[in-house]
Amino acid sequence: MAGLVRPREGRMIGGVCAALAQRFGTSAGTMRVIFLLSCLLPGPQFVLYLALWVLLPSEKNRAATTTAW
Repeated sequence: MAGLVRPREGRMIGGVCAALAQRFGTSAGTMRVIFLLSCLLPGPQFVLYLALWVLLPSEKNRAATTTAW
């Protein structure tokens, strides 16, 4: 398992919701709706999103990570 990374495919803004959706086995659309609904509650959801955007590594290009022997 490669860990929690922002995928290159399926991104809308930063790929945070797509990464969380892959991690929890749901669709990115569902994760986006959950995030938007959570913004109606008090708390630092938007700041957390920005922090994850900065801290989560982006998925590397698959062609660059494969080595030819």
